[in-house]
Amino acid sequence: MSAFSVMAILRHLAQLSPRAKMRVMIGGDALCLPLCMFAAMALRMGSLESALATAPALQIMLAWLTLPVLGAAGLYRTVVRYIDLRVLAAASGALAVVVLLVFMLAMVFQVHVLPRSALLVFWFVAFCYVVTSRFVARGLLRRGIKHGGRPRLRTAVYGAGDAGAQLAQAMQFSPEYKATCFIDDRADLRHKTVAGLKVYPSSALREAVFRHDVGLIVLAIPSASTAQTRRLIQQVESAGLPVKILPGLSDLVDGNAGVSDIREVDVVDLLGRDAVPPDPALFARNIAGKVVLVTGAGGSIGSELCRQIVSQRPARLVLLDHSEFALYSIDHELAQAGHGVQVLACVGSVLDEELVRSVMLTHGVQTLYHAAAYKHVPIVEANIQQGLRNNVFGTLNVARAALEAGVETCILISTDKAVRPTNVMGASKRAAELVFQSAAIRGAGRTVFSMVRFGNVLGSSGSVVPLFRRQIQAGGPITITHPDIIRYFMLIPEAAQLVIQAGAMARGGEVFVLDMGEPVRIADLARSMVRLSGLTEKTDAEPMGDIEIRSVGLRPGEKLFEELLIGDDVVPSGHPRIMCARERHIDPALLDKMLQSLRQACASNDADSMLRQIRNLVPEYRPADEVNAEASAALAAR
Repeated sequence: MSAFSVMAILRHLAQLSPRAKMRVMIGGDALCLPLCMFAAMALRMGSLESALATAPALQIMLAWLTLPVLGAAGLYRTVVRYIDLRVLAAASGALAVVVLLVFMLAMVFQVHVLPRSALLVFWFVAFCYVVTSRFVARGLLRRGIKHGGRPRLRTAVYGAGDAGAQLAQAMQFSPEYKATCFIDDRADLRHKTVAGLKVYPSSALREAVFRHDVGLIVLAIPSASTAQTRRLIQQVESAGLPVKILPGLSDLVDGNAGVSDIREVDVVDLLGRDAVPPDPALFARNIAGKVVLVTGAGGSIGSELCRQIVSQRPARLVLLDHSEFALYSIDHELAQAGHGVQVLACVGSVLDEELVRSVMLTHGVQTLYHAAAYKHVPIVEANIQQGLRNNVFGTLNVARAALEAGVETCILISTDKAVRPTNVMGASKRAAELVFQSAAIRGAGRTVFSMVRFGNVLGSSGSVVPLFRRQIQAGGPITITHPDIIRYFMLIPEAAQLVIQAGAMARGGEVFVLDMGEPVRIADLARSMVRLSGLTEKTDAEPMGDIEIRSVGLRPGEKLFEELLIGDDVVPSGHPRIMCARERHIDPALLDKMLQSLRQACASNDADSMLRQIRNLVPEYRPADEVNAEASAALAAR
């Protein structure tokens, strides 16, 4: 019989229903266990002829007596591909019970038809048969479930601890992956074998890849912190192979994670940092039992704020967004979450002052998070009037309505682009901060106004990360605006948690600045994503590379680097990742006049007039070309 025919039979057996497989196992045992009994008798009596001549019917009956006992021990309910020693130990015990029972009955009733010692030999032979047959069947069925003989991806598992060993064993059943070796730096594992696979130190990574023809590396240290995971990724990405990662340790231990849960390395693994759990008292202070309003509730930050807010059991959560689809999406998601909090969705723009006032008064809003804003730099640069109206006068409407409705706490979500801005979006957000600073002076003792400023959030609309991923999948090129551009990044959940805690510490007029960690060079991020996909960068020195990283030039209003602070007047806030700054503000009466001039400029839709008025409000607003030229000169001088 050809190998192809054997594989076809194995695949057919693997595809049988569980009931059919049980019948096959019982039928096989019904045939082979009597043969085990005859073999035991032959060993006891010295010849097969003597064994066959001694009560063959009784031998067959005794052998068949073990079938229901093995079934009661669970042998026929176990999936053969996943059978283990525990099941076989139970089968051994069941066989021993049968043999002991028959042995005792033979002694009690003085039955001498069969030698009683032959029963002990039968137990040993039958146990050997059960163990051998199941492990052979397991190995054959594993081969039979491979998809059309497709070769499995040879995989190095980084981490030879419990999680790595479990993963390597799970890969034995996988049609996709084949574990070939471990990588681990623990001294007690050096030159050892774990789960049948050799363990190499990370210094011998390239040797392991060469020796075992590795095509994939899987990080299997789910207990590692975010910082540790990032360092491990940096270690293995030099191998030039795709890198994947195992899910959390709790999932693995609970048996809820398997080979199918191995995931791609995410940008969070590259840029994320260890989370600081929120302070429960701060987190709940402005939310628990209160009516909370979120403007821009359907956006990246607004929607995450809503998710975090409902976890603190507000009396009611009111959502406001001008995008019907975005509003529907977050409203539907919150409804499906089953948190038991009343959620009210209001469609409309913050430019509708009467609507904003009505929402606050009707629902008795006590805490407000103002996240509604136009934030995409090139779009606002090309639509100055709408950007200024929404970001500045929408914020003014919110502040006025909050004062009139007696809102207790009002928090503005700001951006690092408001610091020494080089674009209309950043200048408009700095003007929005000035509006809230003025409102804080007017609302002293009634409404607490404060601002929270931070940089880019991972996964927001317009983020470079999904763009880079799509470009890699398409074969490149990856487009970046400038080889030296750097940005701060933060996870959306962390940003939302810090916003809520900062608002709880507000006394009025503060600018809270979130600790964004170290800035990231966008070109380096792109290169890491290329390497972790198992590809190489295409350059002049490496013309045969896979993916080109191409600089396309800075967009209008974009600058090479962002800042988080305007001045040096910074004090700790009491939270390790939140700073507090007191920055320049404008007298409320003067600000009113300046805003009126800006409103008239917007009404005329005169770009020069609008730019002139926003510069009056934000004198640190400078052209991007001028700021970038200074930054480039500074970089060249290093």
